[in-house]
Amino acid sequence: MSENYINRIVQTYPDLSIHGWQSNAIGQNNDVLIINESLVFRFPKYQSGIECLIEETKILSCLKSRVSMPIPELLYTSFEELEAGKVFTGYSLIQGSPLWKKDMDQIKHEDALQNLAVQLAGFLIQLHSVPKDELCTYVQLEDQNPREEMAALFEDIQSRLFPYMRQDARDETACSFEAFFRSETSSSIQTTLIHGDFGDSNIIWNPAARQIAGIIDFGGSGLGDPAYDFAGLLSSYGEAFYNRCIHLYPNGQDIAKRVEFYRSTFALQEALHGLEHQDRQAFENGIQAYR
Repeated sequence: MSENYINRIVQTYPDLSIHGWQSNAIGQNNDVLIINESLVFRFPKYQSGIECLIEETKILSCLKSRVSMPIPELLYTSFEELEAGKVFTGYSLIQGSPLWKKDMDQIKHEDALQNLAVQLAGFLIQLHSVPKDELCTYVQLEDQNPREEMAALFEDIQSRLFPYMRQDARDETACSFEAFFRSETSSSIQTTLIHGDFGDSNIIWNPAARQIAGIIDFGGSGLGDPAYDFAGLLSSYGEAFYNRCIHLYPNGQDIAKRVEFYRSTFALQEALHGLEHQDRQAFENGIQAYR
């Protein structure tokens, strides 16, 4: 498969000299190749991912002047033939490595932890502050009510996942969604541009400097509840670090009421992804705690 991708890149950009490449298996929706240890090429695995990648390129164009944190800067694109295996984007590799939880857990200095929180919260403040009218000059995004979005998700979980789940897990899941629907905050959510997958694999850092080096993979970006991005931080790094971040965010305690609920849906969303795309491993990873 990787050789097919290399052939596609060479066919589209014959002047690009490729000295070496390696695949990166982290991506759930895209196959990723590192070319010449300096370029990242992403190929959607599924036909449904192509439109997401097109939207992502437009969002990144809008964000270039809006966020101070390094983000992917597109250098290569292929959208002439909208088929999986032919569509790709390429950008300069952001030097660093994913900030995994094990890395975070090894940081014991208060100042270092607070500095990371300031950088990540600062990025989210900038991202969530992008004016919708300015964003719409780059890309037309559906501004769906997050409550309605969660209602649709719950219907999918009931119809497609409940048959695989224990009765107590079904009951607990139903109670969690119903509590969200009843809450006052769920009926008046102000949507913003969100990253949509703001977790450890997409947060790149420089371990030596203990600095965030950049944010990648905006494939899940769109208009949504800003609490959703903080749910990614909570899921990735735990409550103590999440609390540092949410306290730096304007009116953070207002959105904090929804963060835990969103976090609780992540595994089931992964299971649904596995069913939809015949990805057995993703399904098992998501459903295992509910069987």
